[in-house]
Amino acid sequence: MARKGAALEMAVLGLLHESPLHGYELRKRLNLLLGWTRLLSYGSLYPALKRMLRDGLVTEVTNPASVSLRQRITYQITPAGREVFAQEVTDDGPSAWEDESFNMRFAFFSRTSAEVRLGILEGRRSRLQERLERQRHAAGGDDRYLSELRRHAIESVEREVRWLTDLINAERGPDNGPTSTNDTKPTTRSAPAVTPAAETP
Repeated sequence: MARKGAALEMAVLGLLHESPLHGYELRKRLNLLLGWTRLLSYGSLYPALKRMLRDGLVTEVTNPASVSLRQRITYQITPAGREVFAQEVTDDGPSAWEDESFNMRFAFFSRTSAEVRLGILEGRRSRLQERLERQRHAAGGDDRYLSELRRHAIESVEREVRWLTDLINAERGPDNGPTSTNDTKPTTRSAPAVTPAAETP
């Protein structure tokens, strides 16, 4: 799922894989996955659900509401949706490393093999290390606030690189030894020449 909105659709399939959900509960759980930095609107969720209904990945079940005359629509994953989700959780390519999709992919790591988890973590770390190199060599300036913004961006990425390194070491197991957080290249893979995600100035 490399197209725009694919990460959202994968997250919807992952949540519906656990249990059927109505739109309100689905949006609430998706926002928990996204975290405080981004809120998912119904204007984004329902078009995605319509695409998935059209593609046969989910289905609607309409149940009368117990309190009002309105009917509540519950969404369920279909066998085709389960098959697509099973395929997507095995993908450790560049689309899984990017800002838009990494958190979504990480949320479903419990359904992912160790090899795929390691591939995604190493790819994500590689992508962030490339970003760090660009930030550190970016042209300087006398503007105090631009400098502070750049420093904040660098420190944020450095923290994530350290976190990723800890996760990578845990995935490899205790017999593989620690990996330096100052590495500028991933241990087992290099990022291909693809357009990087949008970065903070």
